[in-house]
Amino acid sequence: MKLNIERNIIIKNAETHDFLADAFYPESSEKLPLVIFAHGYKGYKDWGAWDLMAKKLAEASFFFVKFNFSHNGTTIEQPKDFADLETFGNNNFSKEMSDYDEVLNHFYNDPKIDQDKVAIIGHSRGGGITVIKAFEDERVKALITLAGVSNFKYRFPTKDRFEDWKNTGVMYSENKRTHQQMPHYFQFFEDFEKNENRFDIQYAAQHLEKPFLIIQGTNDEAVKDKEATLLNEWCKTSELVLLENANHTFGAKEPWTDNELPQDLEKATLSMISFIKAHI
Repeated sequence: MKLNIERNIIIKNAETHDFLADAFYPESSEKLPLVIFAHGYKGYKDWGAWDLMAKKLAEASFFFVKFNFSHNGTTIEQPKDFADLETFGNNNFSKEMSDYDEVLNHFYNDPKIDQDKVAIIGHSRGGGITVIKAFEDERVKALITLAGVSNFKYRFPTKDRFEDWKNTGVMYSENKRTHQQMPHYFQFFEDFEKNENRFDIQYAAQHLEKPFLIIQGTNDEAVKDKEATLLNEWCKTSELVLLENANHTFGAKEPWTDNELPQDLEKATLSMISFIKAHI
């Protein structure tokens, strides 16, 4: 099967700033389902094995899109590096929701797209954003989370560290791979607090009426499988796939030099393909 791959498409967003997306899709005379993937915290579209996952989904006759959130710390010129830590520090959930909307707006009207068949996928923190996006947007017909978080609020720091953050206006989180000290400005919490009802993943999951696939590894060091169980309990239209011993990235790492998907991500990808074909 011949695949078309368009890399580093510029997506414009007047509310944030320009960011990049990739599109993978087969040659087809028929309109294709649109599948959009959102990365997680300290993630980006070119991380690890996401390219291989993208190709696998495109080979299943989907128009697959992955993108960089505008404030994930990468830049138009350096999409694979955290080259703009100031922008990273000014990220928040409202900006990510705005970016998600612009990605969907950009590709939804593409003549190759079947507008009745739109699914969205999110990894980790991007999973939480995906649940909220699916709840809010009637264009989205199905959703998938990969190691998706169930709650944003409890991930903020505890009392003493929170007070330091509030008083200094910034806290830092080390990137274990690059050893960069990555800033979070206090506006991140202020934006959450102002929009707390909107960013309630539990509420969104409980009120979802769309097919929802939850994929979770049992050996996830960042998001415990209890979170997947909760999501599944909250949503009346969900399915839960637990992958025994899979970690947070389903065996992938950065860089990923193999030509094949890691075994757990392969299983997750096949589950996603089956789910999307069955439900949209």
